[in-house]
Amino acid sequence: MRLTWAQPEDLLAHELVQSEAEGRDVSGVRRTWTAAGGDPVPAVGGAAPTAAGPRLRALARDLLDELDALPRPEQPGHWAEVETALPAAPTRPALPHDLRERVHGAWAGRAAGCLLGKPVEKIPRQGIEEILRATGRWPLDRYFTAVGLPDDVAARRPWNRRSAGTSLEENIDGMPEDDDLDHPMLALTLMERHGRAFTTDDVAALWLDLMPAGRVFTAERVAYRNLLDARPVPETATRHNPFREWIGALIRTDLYGWTNPGDVRAAARLAWTDARLSHTREGVYGAMWAAALAACALTHDTVEEVLDAAHTALPPQSRIVEAIDLGRDAAARGDVRSGLDRLHAAYGHLHWVHVLNNAATIAYALTRGEGDFTPSVSIAVTAGWDTDSAAATVGGVVGALRGFDGIGAQWTTPLDGRIATSLPGGERRIEDLVTRTLALVEPDPNSPRTP
Repeated sequence: MRLTWAQPEDLLAHELVQSEAEGRDVSGVRRTWTAAGGDPVPAVGGAAPTAAGPRLRALARDLLDELDALPRPEQPGHWAEVETALPAAPTRPALPHDLRERVHGAWAGRAAGCLLGKPVEKIPRQGIEEILRATGRWPLDRYFTAVGLPDDVAARRPWNRRSAGTSLEENIDGMPEDDDLDHPMLALTLMERHGRAFTTDDVAALWLDLMPAGRVFTAERVAYRNLLDARPVPETATRHNPFREWIGALIRTDLYGWTNPGDVRAAARLAWTDARLSHTREGVYGAMWAAALAACALTHDTVEEVLDAAHTALPPQSRIVEAIDLGRDAAARGDVRSGLDRLHAAYGHLHWVHVLNNAATIAYALTRGEGDFTPSVSIAVTAGWDTDSAAATVGGVVGALRGFDGIGAQWTTPLDGRIATSLPGGERRIEDLVTRTLALVEPDPNSPRTP
């Protein structure tokens, strides 16, 4: 069996890239690995085509230990330290009169965006365009289809194997299972059990209780393994974990924004508490930003207002700020193709699941889409990289801004109000998730209204 995102030889190749990005000297480790016959080039997917033999795998473990022992960039160990590095938070707006409609739009928009991106996950930007042109659907304005796709294009640009059977227009039957929805639903259970005082250990315990190990990926899969190895937080995020600045934590935190409408700081704090289980630095900051976007999308009226407010959840000198600023600036100049060219020129060297390229894409798609659901999620997908995750975040933001009815029936009708899940209890109704989310929203102290 080829286990993805876990084999030492695969982790080592990715760790060489990550450590070098952090300014650590990996030259000696790279020489040792290549001299022994190891491949220093990371696999695009979760595992290299061929497994390493016992000798090479043992060496990879030793070299991962050696890299783990190198000095790491410092990062805050407590929320108070994080908070001191953040800009002043904006004043929390009053809860909107249509909060239920907006939360409904947030859940449904996240599901629709994720569903749109699922079949083309891992397909490069050029391949996505080739598929769409071959099926007469360029530019993208509805779910993908295999109807009319020529055999040669299908062979050259194969659909995501796990998703094609449930996420093409002709076979959609509700929202299929996806980690981009599993994690927000898990966060909902977490807050129902522990409230706003939950700890990172509470997150870890809930993963072990409710989340199947095979349905977590990249940094989450490594952190899960570290938990089973009795590693403490925050070592769970660093031990043999080259994915610590990838997108995994960003996809987990919308719920912390939805339960704290307009409260950037509260949403970011909960996201930080969750994200540090599996991520460091930019990976954690991406989670904080996503939660802040989700919070502000429920109380603000425009995408620009949401982006401006969410910016205060980020340390000004972080690399993710540069990525987000690039995305927003590129959206203000030229056409979509030239804008995406800028993003790929800046971040095309990164893995397709990294947080920086995908954060730039999210910022670009939100800005360029101007609060209209269809162009926003479509741009997020046609940009390439982590198509389902980026479009899920974008869809959640725009869905919250526009409300459920503002998303469009071509996106919401196929969902049928249902989300499949790997979590115990099976399929969830979106309306029920909305009701449970609203029950966690604290009353607005400045208004007699309650959600």
